[in-house]
Amino acid sequence: MPSYLLRVTARFDAAHHLTSYKGSPEPVHGHSWRVEVALGAEGLDAEGMAYDFVEVQAALRELVAGVDHRDLNTVPPFDRTSPTTERIAAWFFTSLAERLPAAPLEEVTVWEGPDCSATYRP
Repeated sequence: MPSYLLRVTARFDAAHHLTSYKGSPEPVHGHSWRVEVALGAEGLDAEGMAYDFVEVQAALRELVAGVDHRDLNTVPPFDRTSPTTERIAAWFFTSLAERLPAAPLEEVTVWEGPDCSATYRP
């Protein structure tokens, strides 16, 4: 049986700093972030789609709008915990799962630049 893996991406720019990097707070700095959402499906619906890209894009854009051009350390839940790329990926996954409970989310990858990323899989 065929299976499908869909990907939806969004970008945002934001500052952050790790609250304890090797024992000390890190200086505030910024990144051009990219979020990549992966959805899995075993088959297609009657319209020939595994899942509607438009729904995922809308939910992802809503989340990105809340962090774009912000200091992530001031945005909940990162105002209480160090905003590592790993935690940001988990936050995007959990937030998308809440907004799209029927979406077959597999993983979320967050890139903090062109060469470094973290992937969250529940």
